[in-house]
This record gives sequence, structure tokens and C-alpha cells, in this order.
Amino acid sequence: MSLALATLLYEWRRYMAAVVALAFSGLLVLAQVGMFVGIGKGFTAQIDRARADIMVLGPGAKALFGGPSGLPRRMIPLVYSHPEVTQVAPLDGSGGRFQNILSPEQQAKEEARAKKAGKGKGKGGGGAGGSARKSEFVNVTVIDAIPGYVTVPTDYTQSMIEALRRPYAVAVDETALKRLGVKKGDKALYNGKTINIAVVTRGYPNIIQPTLVMSRDTLRMLGEADTGQRVGPLMVEIQDPSRAEIVAAQLNKKADGKFRAWTRQELADANSGAMLDDQIIGIMLGFSAFLGLLIGVAITWQTLRGAIMANIKEFASLRALGVSMGDLRNIVMELSFWVGIVGVLAAGLLTWLVSLLAVAGGVPMYFPPTLVIIVAVFLIVIAMLSGFLSLGILKNSQPADLLR
Repeated sequence: MSLALATLLYEWRRYMAAVVALAFSGLLVLAQVGMFVGIGKGFTAQIDRARADIMVLGPGAKALFGGPSGLPRRMIPLVYSHPEVTQVAPLDGSGGRFQNILSPEQQAKEEARAKKAGKGKGKGGGGAGGSARKSEFVNVTVIDAIPGYVTVPTDYTQSMIEALRRPYAVAVDETALKRLGVKKGDKALYNGKTINIAVVTRGYPNIIQPTLVMSRDTLRMLGEADTGQRVGPLMVEIQDPSRAEIVAAQLNKKADGKFRAWTRQELADANSGAMLDDQIIGIMLGFSAFLGLLIGVAITWQTLRGAIMANIKEFASLRALGVSMGDLRNIVMELSFWVGIVGVLAAGLLTWLVSLLAVAGGVPMYFPPTLVIIVAVFLIVIAMLSGFLSLGILKNSQPADLLR
């Protein structure tokens, strides 16, 4: 065991402030990255978990939400013409106004509560009942309610698919139930038409706008199906998923610039990148990184400086034994490195705890491995920089001071 590591282990209290500063600096950046990317994953959860091996988008699309992702309907036969393609389905959807419907018992309770509060006068009680109705703008995404179909997420059970096959049946994620004021089995209004909450899903949160999932037939009965000359992105299933990259390349060659085929993982990475490339998000993350750098360097530097000063006699003893100043500097830099490593581990623990709290609160979080590695290196660089700034204190380690 090196002298630097032994010093950190046996005198850990002196370095705890530096570790905590690094941990919170990492948490500051990671939590925001995880939240922003998690929001994007909430939008694309149904696509990410579908059976599609390849996604076909418009030629100018850089991600699912970046540029025109739709394409002409006549491209469907062209994609189908590939011998390895087994299923092709367009991704359809819509959006509109959602309102919950109060049961007679709920209306009676609301009227009684309003009257008790002095808000119901004469016939105004009915208005109090209506005021309890929740109204939200919702997104709508579509699946083909057929077991094993390309648009059906892999975690949908047979009973869920059968429930969505019924006319006007919809699915809602459990995180949106309270916001929409409904529960499983309730009826509600979507754009003025009655729908039934038939399925409650888990793992499809959307903190910006609640999402309804319905069958393509239900969307058609609601009069909102896309029957024009253009369709949304195409979800493609192939015979051998391991050949997705090869088939995507072959489809792109056949398309001759008319569309672009993406593997599902390639599109997922592009979607995450598109979220982080957003100007406002980029400014926020950049500011957080700068703030983390200032806080981390300032506290870690002062902590290391104080710890070295507290051990200045030990460093002077090493110089008296013939240890060169260069070797002492190496000890301090190695000590800074180990402080950075411990700070990275502490930041990971704190981020994990925060992600658990976020998931419990319905806030999706996702941490791209590449960005996690970048933040870890960032924290180690902060520790090393702090150690470098603390080297000047070693000039006080004069062997003659031991005689005082």
C-alpha cells in the first residue's frame, strides 16, 4: 500500500470535506443529465420497448424529434420488399383534451364539500362539482392490438393487449392517474368522446404531458387516424435481430436518400444526444458543470491544503530522511487522485439514492454510460487540480523546523 493511500485511509476525517465537495459536484451534473435524458426516454419508452429492430425515418431526421421524421406512405412497400423484413407498421399518434368524469357519488361529495366551504349558493353546487373535473392536454400513441406485433411493447401482457382491443379502451401509466383524476375502469372524455381506462401501465412516465395508449382501431373510431399520403416513422421487424445493422445499411442503400433506416439502439442514442444538444439544456448543463468546477476546486483545494499543513512535520521528517521534494509532490498528487476516486464513488452513491427518490416520485432518470464516464473523469481532474494548487505548501516542510 502506498503512503498516499495509507494516509487517506488512516486520516480520512481530514479529507472528508474534499470527498463530500466532489460528490455533490458530481451529483449536481449527473442529476440534471439523468433528468433531461430521462424525460426524453419517457417520450420514447414505447418505441424503445417495442419489437421493432429497425426504425425508418425521413431523410432529414437526426433523431425521433429532430427534423421531419415522417415519410411518404409509398415507402412502406419499398421497405417490405427486403427479404428479411417480416413486419412494417407506421407509428401513429395524436393529441387532445382529456377530462375525467365524476361518478354520482364523487359529484355529491364535491357539492357537499363546496357547500361546507361556503362556495355553493343556490344552484351553484353543480358548478362546484364541475370545477372538480380535471382537464389536461394529453399525447396519444398507438399500438396494433395484436399479440407479437411490431408496435406492441415487449412488456405488454396478453391480457393488456386483449383489453386494448376493445373499442375506445386506452392505457394510462400509473404516474399519470392522479394527475388525470382517474383509475382503472373509469370512463373519461377525450376530445369530447367517451373512452374507458382499461389498462394501467408501469414504466412509461411522462412528466410534461400524460400519454394515452390506444389501438389503431380506436384512434380510427375517434376520427384521428392518419390516412393521408404521409405516415409517421416506420417500425420494422426482421427475421434475425442480430442482423439489424446489416439490414439497415441495405435499406439505406435501396432508399437512395428517400428515407433513413436506423437500428433501435442507434436511434435511442441519437434521441439522447438530441436532448442534450438542445440550446437551453446545454446552457443549463454547462452552467452546472462550471459551478461544480468552482465549488469542487475551491473546497477540495482548501481541504487538501489544510490536511497537508496538519501533516507538515511528517513531510519534513521525510525530507530529513532524504526524500526529495519531487517525491513529496508525487505523494500529494497521488493523494489527490485517491481523493478523486473516493469522490467519484460517493457521487455515484448519492446519484443512485436520488434516482430512487425520483423514480418513486414518477420522475424518469437515465444516465448514459459515456456521460457518466465523462463526469467521473471531470471529478478526478478537479481533485488533481486541487492537489496541484496545494503543492506550494510543501515549501514549509523544512527539516530544521523539527528542532524547534
